[in-house]
Amino acid sequence: MDVYDLSFFLSTFWVGPFWIGMLLYSDHPKTHEAMSTPLFFLGPILIWWGLMLSNPSSLIEFGMDSMNPTNILGSLTELLGTRGGAAAAWAHFVAGDIVVTRWMWKRCLERAVDRWILISSVFFGVMLMPVGVAIHLAFVRGDPPHGSSV
Repeated sequence: MDVYDLSFFLSTFWVGPFWIGMLLYSDHPKTHEAMSTPLFFLGPILIWWGLMLSNPSSLIEFGMDSMNPTNILGSLTELLGTRGGAAAAWAHFVAGDIVVTRWMWKRCLERAVDRWILISSVFFGVMLMPVGVAIHLAFVRGDPPHGSSV
């Protein structure tokens, strides 16, 4: 296992406990405590930074190639076509997924929605983000009750 495999697994497994907490123990005080700090997304972000700093020339090259609008997609393809680029992109995706999933989890609790909506939003928020967001936006409406705080 090389550093890219390791970074893939670490970023994936980092968010797992937070996701399981929101999914299965959504009302537990420990879940609320864990989700009230940036710890839930910090691991994948640090992994992303580590990967970027380990090969800054590829990021600089991508930035330079992006100056030419006709070459942006080709440059991105080259970057993501490497093990380092794919591992960094994965850490980036995982961090984004857990941040948006936390937002949906909080909104579900604030609005006291049916449990199946919370579970569906949180499950798909990490597994298939566009599906999770679609479910959430379709079923979670309105402002939270006055004075509610999660």
